[in-house]
Amino acid sequence: MRTFVIGLWLAIATVVSAAADPNAVADFYRGKVITLYVGYGPGGGFDVMGRLLARHMGKHMPGHPAFVVQNMPGAGSLVLANYLYNRAPADGTQFGIIARNLPLIALVGGDANVRFDPRRFTWIGSSSDFSDDAYPLIVRKDSPIKSLADARRAAGPALVIGGTAEGSSSADVPKILQDTLGIRMKLILGYRDSAALFLAMENAEIAGRTVELSSVRATHPQWLEPGSDYRILLMYARKQRDPQFPEVPTARELAPNAAARELIEFTESPLLSMAWPFVAPPGVPADRAAVLQSAFMATSRDPDYLADAAKLKVPIEPVSAADINRAIDTLAKASPKVFDYVRKLMVVKKSGG
Repeated sequence: MRTFVIGLWLAIATVVSAAADPNAVADFYRGKVITLYVGYGPGGGFDVMGRLLARHMGKHMPGHPAFVVQNMPGAGSLVLANYLYNRAPADGTQFGIIARNLPLIALVGGDANVRFDPRRFTWIGSSSDFSDDAYPLIVRKDSPIKSLADARRAAGPALVIGGTAEGSSSADVPKILQDTLGIRMKLILGYRDSAALFLAMENAEIAGRTVELSSVRATHPQWLEPGSDYRILLMYARKQRDPQFPEVPTARELAPNAAARELIEFTESPLLSMAWPFVAPPGVPADRAAVLQSAFMATSRDPDYLADAAKLKVPIEPVSAADINRAIDTLAKASPKVFDYVRKLMVVKKSGG
């Protein structure tokens, strides 16, 4: 028996040692190419953040693998999320950046197109916690809607805004604002990606959109300058007003009652905890997952990476994989009443104006 126990412990020690062997991880990644997928088309904020990370992360990984970026747009990054969960190799050579609201949509349920459980993903981290960002409703100044009062008026024209697809932030945030704040909108979906939506606004096909403030700063900073042809009506996903725009109210302060504010705060919570989330398939070997997670956090402290981010005017406030998992667990514990309300609003309800 004593010989058996000693042999068993030696076997366990060998397995643990192999799993923790940094040389084995370095040998695996040496000469490899890691594909970093972006769940949106080129030119938007998610594309900017994905390519920014890909330029710097390899030097923080053992074996120093090369990185390539591949866009996989579709359904507000749902196509990519489903691919990573169901089809991508779970060997640590593929991961991607997806929409921050997808974990909430999956937990709420009711959408047959969602084929993943966010609690089983291998989370890498988020480039920011959204504390220095926001999700403004931005409109053209030549729109018939000149103010929030215009947008909430029972009669007159509705605000024409654009989005990509059902389930995307560009579709769900307008629905939330419409339902909680009484903003009258005509939501036109089907745009390919964020770049197409920006172009549609410039061409006056639509009067406005909801979009990350950091994305506007990175790709259309002139829109935020005094005297530009665009104005911000409100800020969603902010606890307090943005110091750069002190006159613009938050969605929370515009809530007409406690129930509306509760819904706003609940639906904002994924954005506030995982602004730019990177995720790998379930089942990535623990040692490789740990390397990806630690390399992500090391990259977030890299002076060259931070200088690159500053040039792009995107804030970096990294969130660890452990914190993302905790945030998802907190979301999952919401009451059935809240889940039912959000399900009806974000999944079942189709917004036509």
